Amino acid sequence: MGRILALDYGKKRTGIAVTDPLKIIATGLQTIETEKLFDFLKEYAIKEPLEKIIIGDPVNLDGSPTDSTPAVHHCIRRLKNLFPEIPIVSVDERYTSKMATRAMLEMGMKKKERQEKSNIDLIAATMMLQDYLANNIL
Repeated sequence: MGRILALDYGKKRTGIAVTDPLKIIATGLQTIETEKLFDFLKEYAIKEPLEKIIIGDPVNLDGSPTDSTPAVHHCIRRLKNLFPEIPIVSVDERYTSKMATRAMLEMGMKKKERQEKSNIDLIAATMMLQDYLANNIL
């Protein structure tokens, strides 16, 4: 029984969140430069068993692909090759960045912290994972 890991994949940075071993709580792990993502994931998977990886699939409001969609789909293919035994699940990530920004406001984060894009990526990954847990785990 492993953890579920979530990725808010971006061309420059990727926010990473993870569940506790019982898959009850989603916690932001870190934001990493995307070019270092796969090395990080290899090392992380050695230390912590992973049951599943979820990744945000960027789509427009009408469901059509965004400019980022091909990069995310390429990432999914790489993840499947790197971790053939771990299910990779794409989830709708519409509104996650906006919800993350709103959450930072509600938490009382200072303007400078809210403008830090790595904070948005980390919170978006955490919110995406928490939403997944709420809707998919019994």
